[in-house]
Amino acid sequence: MKTYSISEVANELNLTVYTLRYYDKEGLMPFVERTSRGTRVFKESDIEALKVIECLKSTGMPIKEIKKFIDWCSDGDSTLQQRYNMFMERKASVKAQMEELNKTMELIDHKCWYYKAALDAGTEDIHKSNKIEIPN
Repeated sequence: MKTYSISEVANELNLTVYTLRYYDKEGLMPFVERTSRGTRVFKESDIEALKVIECLKSTGMPIKEIKKFIDWCSDGDSTLQQRYNMFMERKASVKAQMEELNKTMELIDHKCWYYKAALDAGTEDIHKSNKIEIPN
């Protein structure tokens, strides 16, 4: 079985070694084995678990909550419902974030159109005189 060093994993996941050490300190990596000298040795499954951690982190989930998820995973099948519920909550949260980002993008698109039209006309007055209709 192929194993990876902490720097190889950091590179693979575009993280810093410091971040991985922090995750370990916070209890997010109880699955990572160590050599007799204390060096972390990562397997492919550890990298996949770290990808899930990074995914949860990108949704805005606090480290404390991610730790709870890791603990549930360690507890096995008895926590399947909690893990399912957690991902359903994350899904709803991400969907709400996406809706907000879509609204933001609509405004940005409008402003891009506005300034492009003003640049083409050489003035913002073109908008003030309502010669150009604002697209929906």
